[in-house]
Amino acid sequence: MERNTHSTDAGTRDEQPHSRDDRPLSDRVAETPRPAAVWALGAAVLLAVELGDIADAVLSLGGMAVGAVAFGYSGTLSLVSADGPVGLLALAGFGFGLFVAGLGVATWTRVRAVHRVTDRFAFRTRQVLDGVVFGAAIAVATWLAVTLGVVDGLAAAGGAVQSLLGAVADLPTLTARETIPNQGYQTPDGTWHGTFMGLAPAYAWALRVVVVYVYTAVALAWVWVGYLWYRAHYRRVDWTPRDDVVRRLRSHRWGQFGMVVTFLFLTMAVFAPSLATTSAQQNLYEPFSHSIQYYDADTDSVRETLVGTANLQTQSEGYAEANFGPMSYDQYDRFHPAGTLTNGKDLWTFLAYGARVSLVIGLLSIGVSAVLATVFSLFSAYYRGLIDLVLVVVGDTIMGVPRLLMLILLTVILSDTWVAGLYNGGILLALILAGTGWPFLWRSFRGPTLQIAEEEWVDAARSYGQSATGIMRLHMLPYLVGYLLIYSSLILGGVILAVAGLSFLGFGITAPTPEWGRAVNLGREYVASASWHISLIPGIMITLVVMGFNAMGDALRDAVDPKSDDGVASSTEADARGGGA
Repeated sequence: MERNTHSTDAGTRDEQPHSRDDRPLSDRVAETPRPAAVWALGAAVLLAVELGDIADAVLSLGGMAVGAVAFGYSGTLSLVSADGPVGLLALAGFGFGLFVAGLGVATWTRVRAVHRVTDRFAFRTRQVLDGVVFGAAIAVATWLAVTLGVVDGLAAAGGAVQSLLGAVADLPTLTARETIPNQGYQTPDGTWHGTFMGLAPAYAWALRVVVVYVYTAVALAWVWVGYLWYRAHYRRVDWTPRDDVVRRLRSHRWGQFGMVVTFLFLTMAVFAPSLATTSAQQNLYEPFSHSIQYYDADTDSVRETLVGTANLQTQSEGYAEANFGPMSYDQYDRFHPAGTLTNGKDLWTFLAYGARVSLVIGLLSIGVSAVLATVFSLFSAYYRGLIDLVLVVVGDTIMGVPRLLMLILLTVILSDTWVAGLYNGGILLALILAGTGWPFLWRSFRGPTLQIAEEEWVDAARSYGQSATGIMRLHMLPYLVGYLLIYSSLILGGVILAVAGLSFLGFGITAPTPEWGRAVNLGREYVASASWHISLIPGIMITLVVMGFNAMGDALRDAVDPKSDDGVASSTEADARGGGA
């Protein structure tokens, strides 16, 4: 059934009746199956051409998850078995973790009307018993799984799945470097060997870049087409407030600029192996474990040399005789789109993989900050009183200390802990940014949450005896999603800037893990020399990415809340834009 989705004036729209189809989505699709089938077929094709890379990504994430679980399991055992206060504290922390996990499982089963063990008790007592009973059940189930060999069976099944994914990961993909190779050598007759169809490395690399961005643009456009088809054929109602949000975004030029920059950045981070001129292992991490072929004019033969040896002879050190700038080739016929670093490594490869590092740290930091800020704002708005006062004091205390000083101090103090070894300091830096950044988000959420807590539906839910957690989750949290999206996008640019700043100062991410701020630091001595590209190119990229996220945040704010004052930014937003640093 085709629906009219033409936008109308907001006042007129509110006065018009809207049709509603309460049938299940499966019934609506069965009535008009063609759009859903066509879209699913197109999505399957887009996934199929990148199936190998998707399987490889799943393998990598699965390996990281298994490693984290194994590390946490062994670490917990060692701490619990320790003598003295350390063992007691670890045992208490482990018990509390089981209690929280059990309480979460009990809440989850309550939503699905599963039999409750402790239903006969009062609510507060029932919550405590829920955590104890279900937490003990989790502990017993885990012990039985280890004792009876269930873990070994799961490991065997996991190995079979890993082998299957490994076979899929070996499939050729559209955007892979192996599909369009750009590394090779040129013989005296001008012929290139080892590159895609004999093209020069610059053209082969440019072709692969175009393919990557065209593929991601098509995939994004296909998602948009799916949304339009869903809105036209399968949505329950003719109109929702989301339609007006989309309409406002369509006319927001500054926000569209931010979305384009964000799209370019996210694509670079996700497809870093394909956009880089070479692999990270070969050029950044283990250059002396890989070799390349090149044509030696002196011996008139094709020779082989280690990548590390070649890098030592392609360093950019500020003068013409030792400089490989943007869009240049070195004596080994390697193409460098952004030139080389002071250690001879390819700058573009460094930047491509550095975008992934910045994105991972930014998302982890914003995710933890958003969870803390959301939980704290809900509790402070609902209970107020002492809880709100404590959170205000703690938040103001953290915000009152210069954030850059606090970041440097915590990074130095925690540099010798086991957390600092995860992701070459990236996880530690993300947690520090989250621990010092949640007050800025909490301040942004606190006002709207206080207003929501005063609404009639919250009082009605409270009068009907609904639990506090249920009221927060069902009646208050949904109204914070828009603010969460807006301020998270605003702060993400500031987090990337803070990570780059710390790396520039020599803190945070350790070498050889690529990070944009360290590239700026490496080239600061050569800004006014022939090797200007080392600092200038990553500096421009940092500026554009931060501007892009801020512009996208502005657009989301204006689209979600069109009555917001565009001319005056609150102090909280100002802190968010700069990451509070």
